[in-house]
Amino acid sequence: MITAVVLIRAEKGAVPKLGETIAAVPGVSEVYSVTGDIDLIAMVRAREHEELADIVTRRIAQVPGVARTETHVAFKAYSRHDLEAMFAIGADKP
Repeated sequence: MITAVVLIRAEKGAVPKLGETIAAVPGVSEVYSVTGDIDLIAMVRAREHEELADIVTRRIAQVPGVARTETHVAFKAYSRHDLEAMFAIGADKP
């Protein structure tokens, strides 16, 4: 599985709707609105580089309101965050 971080600059006023639209794109696992020069960060997961290219260039970059994207492909994961385990803490206690 290939993981990529896609930095997205939005056109003025487009962030709220744009975040929801990009989050619905197949292959996008999460979208965050952030501070700084970038407006949104999308986490993308794909099986092959061709699929990743399609997700970024055809699905994300073509969404109305996207001004620019910058993609960073991850080489190695050093830690994993297990959300299920986090939300299950204390679930077995009355």
